[in-house]
Amino acid sequence: MLYTEKVMEHFGNPRNVGVIEDPDGVGEVGNPVCGDVMKITLKVADDCISDIKFQTLGCGAAIATSSIVTEMAKGMTLSEAVMITKQQVADELGGLPPAKMHCSVLATDGLKVAIDDYLVKHGRAPIAGPITSTDPDFDPHEEEL
Repeated sequence: MLYTEKVMEHFGNPRNVGVIEDPDGVGEVGNPVCGDVMKITLKVADDCISDIKFQTLGCGAAIATSSIVTEMAKGMTLSEAVMITKQQVADELGGLPPAKMHCSVLATDGLKVAIDDYLVKHGRAPIAGPITSTDPDFDPHEEEL
């Protein structure tokens, strides 16, 4: 399986690794079929993501997608960040092999869960919509392009 140089860079030197103390929102997602688990924590100021960190247990693509999604989302409004798609994540990394596209789904889902967690904690309606990776029919090995 060939990875792009950018995937390898984010795997070897991931950005925003860790956990934010006293986060405003937390998103935890995983896929029992492939075993990947992601946790995203974030801080929000004026409805913008002011800080974001991740912890991922998974393959190189899972770590790279977690890293890039945190870079993409930092500074965005909540409504902008929930619109980040799996394809945008893959494109930002210069592409992902079809068998690893599920990693971009987990990364975007983790972000969405963290955003909705923040909104619900503040008495607001969730905005992320359905979370693909928690769908019982989601097959992480199915090509998702």
